[in-house]
Amino acid sequence: MRFDPEKHHRRSIRLKGYDYRRQGAYFVTICTHDRLCLFGEVVGGEMRLNEYGRIALGCWKEIPLHFPQAELDAFVVMPNHVHGIIVLTVGARHAVPLQNGISEKTEQFGKPVAGSIPTIIRSFKSATTRHINALRGTPGSPVWQRNYYEHIIRNEESLNRIREYIKTNPLRWAMDSENPYREGMDKFDEWMNRFVRRGQDDAC
Repeated sequence: MRFDPEKHHRRSIRLKGYDYRRQGAYFVTICTHDRLCLFGEVVGGEMRLNEYGRIALGCWKEIPLHFPQAELDAFVVMPNHVHGIIVLTVGARHAVPLQNGISEKTEQFGKPVAGSIPTIIRSFKSATTRHINALRGTPGSPVWQRNYYEHIIRNEESLNRIREYIKTNPLRWAMDSENPYREGMDKFDEWMNRFVRRGQDDAC
């Protein structure tokens, strides 16, 4: 189920019982407010960033400067969303869910946890919002949806498939589920909706 701010308000869509500071690879998708195509356009299967898109790209690339434990894997800035893989690098490369309920160290509302995926995404969203609003002269205006999609990458097969999804996203923009004018949905997006955005097990 997609996040609907009118229905879900501040309800978390993070995985219950998971510590998002754990070492591993995380696939995140962050959409613009009202899915406005703010960052440019896709022409001939290639993403052409405008000035706002270049801000989003620059802020994404700077994540490791502010969070040294985070490495960037594949990523792309699309007209109205950003896809990216963030790897928390200390220790194991892949994440394993907690076994004993909610960790006391897991981020809760109002209590940011240093180095966690939610904190990293919040910092990225805050930076891009500040710079974009300064450029367009709209202080306080929303740039992003309140929440975001996140998926814990559990194996190499899933990692490679998500990398390919990110790499080919501009080529498949006409079928992209985030495209307000999409012409359908291809098998890649069907897989993404089933195993990633709906939080199902990614073994396939």
